Amino acid sequence: MYQEISNPMDYHVALYIRLSKEDESEGPSQSVTNQKSLLDEFVQKHRLQVYDTYIDDGWSGTNFDRPDFQRMIGDIEAKKVNMVITKDLSRLGRDYIMTGHYMERYFPEHRVRYISLLDGIDTGVESSANDITPFRAIMNDMYAKDISKKIKSVKRDKQRKGQFIGGKPVYGYKMHPTEKNKIVIDEEVAPMVRRIFGMALDGMSCRQIAAQLNTEGVPTPATYAGLPVPNPGPYTGLWSSERISDMLQNETYIGNMVQGRSVKISYKSKKCLHQERKNWVVVEGTHEPLIDAETFRKVRMLVNSRKHTRSRTYDFLLKGMIFCHECGYPLAVLNRKNAAGEDVLYFVCRTYQRFTKAGVCTCHSIKEKTVTDVVIAKVREVCEAYLHPAELLPIAQRAVEQAQKENALEAELQAVQSKIDSLTANLDKVYMDRLSGLLPETDFERIYSRVKLERSLLEEKKQELELRKKSPVPTEDRAKELVQRFMDSAFASRELLVSLIDRIELTEEKQVIIKFRFAELDEVG
Repeated sequence: MYQEISNPMDYHVALYIRLSKEDESEGPSQSVTNQKSLLDEFVQKHRLQVYDTYIDDGWSGTNFDRPDFQRMIGDIEAKKVNMVITKDLSRLGRDYIMTGHYMERYFPEHRVRYISLLDGIDTGVESSANDITPFRAIMNDMYAKDISKKIKSVKRDKQRKGQFIGGKPVYGYKMHPTEKNKIVIDEEVAPMVRRIFGMALDGMSCRQIAAQLNTEGVPTPATYAGLPVPNPGPYTGLWSSERISDMLQNETYIGNMVQGRSVKISYKSKKCLHQERKNWVVVEGTHEPLIDAETFRKVRMLVNSRKHTRSRTYDFLLKGMIFCHECGYPLAVLNRKNAAGEDVLYFVCRTYQRFTKAGVCTCHSIKEKTVTDVVIAKVREVCEAYLHPAELLPIAQRAVEQAQKENALEAELQAVQSKIDSLTANLDKVYMDRLSGLLPETDFERIYSRVKLERSLLEEKKQELELRKKSPVPTEDRAKELVQRFMDSAFASRELLVSLIDRIELTEEKQVIIKFRFAELDEVG
């Protein structure tokens, strides 16, 4: 099947093993142990040096963000690995576009030899097996799509039967100790759920309930479940009014199974789309209720009666630019009446608003006009320090010329990218036509070679254009040009502010901190 590897000492081998949940039903030949045995036998036979073994157990082939696969890619980037061996091509992946990317572009560009044992693929030798690799990748992709449809159908059927198919049940419930797809009351936190409903029934708002729980240090559902927090922030570990509101309206607590609130975009994507309520799958009486129906009805009426739609949005010069210095989150804007009955906008900390009694942050309340006046005064100072009347015309000319160049480059880049996308689509169509027998092999080879060469030339041109676009321009010149464009706007142009300022922060002591996009501007004053 393979030519003898004449120079085994030149290779540092990565053994890659993948097993997804759907593969578990296909017999022991798919197991991690058997994959590793097969790979080890090949390595020993050819006297190859194994750098490391990478195993993704329970990961779909359509997902290329697998942890050990990405670790292997990192080692390739670090030049620690120059040969990758898998049991078959489907272990590498089942998305034919991404598989083709690694087979035809990534591995060759990084001088990595790829071997798929059962498929007879070895990119280090000329072989007919390599020629049909694109079709194998397409078939793997089709298989993944078919499996995804079957899994989705099975899950939907279980949902309609009232079986729980999620990862973690809602707060107050846990998985049944013996029965699969069934939930039971979690007696450890059930009293807290009943208490929350009781507090709502007594007239407390969702915000008040959240504040009370935070004051008492009650663990949130996520904290109780021990769920990891990828990017912890000031809100982490705190109850919110949104969390309380969601609980008080969840029919799970009256014994109904509610599922299908969101669905994945496709079998290739992790992203989910929220579904309208009419598309949810609700099955009544599937488990023991935690809350009686009458209490739930009254509480939901109270929650809905407090809901209001914000009929006004406020436009102000610094919108989207001002943040809390202490917690880092954007400041909210509120409208308050002064003694004369006039509307006055104020900046306040949103974190403080949501978690008033938790001590996470402070109010930071300050008039919007006060902050705006400070910012405009500083920008005026910066502009006057950098621009002089004699310099205005030549700077304007350079700015116009530069903008024209950038626009031309951007337009050319977009045109090249559009051609690349079109050629890629043509390649995909050619693959499918050849696979279905619509395109003879001789025509396929001719068209495939021509289109691939054309795409390669365009990609080289794209890289050249991107390098030209990224040619360094002194930040001082850029700052002066940006300032000059708005001199006539009396330093109060939102375009000017956005161009010059990265963010504005308000401290607890009501100090306004302006962070410019150009370091030299921070030194003015």
